[in-house]
Amino acid sequence: MSNDLGEVIIERTRNGPYLKVSAIHVATGKEVSAMGSVHGPTAVERVAVAKLRRALGLAS
Repeated sequence: MSNDLGEVIIERTRNGPYLKVSAIHVATGKEVSAMGSVHGPTAVERVAVAKLRRALGLAS
């Protein structure tokens, strides 16, 4: 992940045609998730990381 975030754990859970990606910031324990198509896992991961950045006040 991006250096300014520090350590981030990414968890992917498939439910039929959907993919839930959770992003957990290790230092704070803050967790966010995003849902999307199982056919676009990197896009769903990017959304989850962007949501985490906003939740931590790091959005630019």
